[in-house]
This record gives sequence, structure tokens and C-alpha cells, in this order.
Amino acid sequence: MRTPVFELHIRPMIRAIDREHMRFAFDLWDYDQIVQHADDVAARVAVDMPPTNSGGPWPDEWVQLFRRWMTTGFKRLELGSAQYTWNQSTTAVTLQATGTYPAAGYKGWLQLESETDTEKTYVLYFEAPDNHPGGPPEDFNIRERYSATDNRTIFIRDNAGTHQIH
Repeated sequence: MRTPVFELHIRPMIRAIDREHMRFAFDLWDYDQIVQHADDVAARVAVDMPPTNSGGPWPDEWVQLFRRWMTTGFKRLELGSAQYTWNQSTTAVTLQATGTYPAAGYKGWLQLESETDTEKTYVLYFEAPDNHPGGPPEDFNIRERYSATDNRTIFIRDNAGTHQIH
């Protein structure tokens, strides 16, 4: 069974309204803060949180997933690093990230984080393997494609910061 990951499985369960209602105590979208308060969060979502007048409690499967995330070590994604290119053809734009993973067994991808009418921001994520296979790190060539008619400014966020690619 796959190990739950904060950015992929936990963070998406926490709605903006849940975050807003809890800001007086801590930020539910902040990894370090939710880890610090994980026992309290697990106890509350198992009983009465979110409250009925805000959509009601989590389904039991979500509560179990949150607890499994806790017991498997609070896994999260890493921000990667790469060299980036932007290429446009008549039909598509291709973003490309190339480089070498930090160790064997890593996976990586460009994930669309946000978009407005004028820009799109991607994040380069790396996921460490649950069991390190040994051996040398692998090179990667990650691509993301979108319509050539989309002429928004493109940013990529990675472990070195945010870069304007186009």
C-alpha cells in the first residue's frame, strides 16, 4: 500500500474554509504546524471536525488516511532542482526539466500549483522512495505540455526559488 504524502493526500483534504477557521491556533496548510499538532487534529477529525455547519466531519476513510500518514512518518515531497527549457511548436508548448535525482529510486514531476489569467506556476516535486533500492541516482527528463495558444507567463518553483521560464 502506498505511503501517504502530505502534498498529495493530506493537504487536499483540508479545505480553505477549514484553514481559515483554524488560523487562530495554527495553519492547517503548513506542513510543520500540522505535524506539530497532528495528534490533536487526528482526535478532532475523528469526532466533530469540521463542524456540521461547515460541511461536516471527515469520512472515516480520511481519518484513517490521516492516521496512517502519521504512523508512517509524516512523508512529504521534496522540491527538486533542474535545468529548464520552454519550447513552442505550432500545436503545443513543452516545459522540460532535466537533471539528476538526489538518489536512486526517486520520482519527479512538474505539478501545476496555481494559475491566473496572466500566469501559471508549476512546482518541481521529487518523491523519495519508501525503500531506497541502492545504486546510482538516475537522470530525469520531465515534460509538461499545454496548448500553443496559451501565452501566459510561466514560473517554476523549485528548491532554489521561483524562476520565470517564459
